[in-house]
Amino acid sequence: MDSDKIKDLLERYWNCETTLEEEQWLRDFFNSNEVPQSLQQEAQLFQYLKQQQNVKLSDLNFEQKLKQKLQPKEGKVRSLLMTGMKLAAGISVVVASFWLVRQELNKEQPEEVVDTYNDPQKAFEETKRALQLISKNFGKAQKASTNINLINEATEKLQKENKKADS
Repeated sequence: MDSDKIKDLLERYWNCETTLEEEQWLRDFFNSNEVPQSLQQEAQLFQYLKQQQNVKLSDLNFEQKLKQKLQPKEGKVRSLLMTGMKLAAGISVVVASFWLVRQELNKEQPEEVVDTYNDPQKAFEETKRALQLISKNFGKAQKASTNINLINEATEKLQKENKKADS
């Protein structure tokens, strides 16, 4: 086959644009002995892929190798180190717990609320003034929230219209 056509097929193969038949044709071509010198690098890749299709996990003794890798290597120093680390972790948890409990117990209790006005009439007037201020600011917030509601309703209408237009 023409090397230009092969290069074109390879380009499409690397871009994932080939059909299954074309890919099979490329595999067959690169696993044959008729590969030009300029395409030897690609041929090695296709030959490697063919070899890897024949490899099975049982051929590699996969389970035995995995067990060997996962088994910890025991030794006196390692065992002593692990025991020491476990002991240090336990002690640090106990110390941290005692410190946190002590901090909670040492917190000061809040003081009782003390009246700031001796005259009940002055206290009533001050409370009334504070509530009026809150009411005034609440009214402003309520007006702003109606504007937000208008924006949300308009957005929903636009989305519904877009969905109808897409359908």
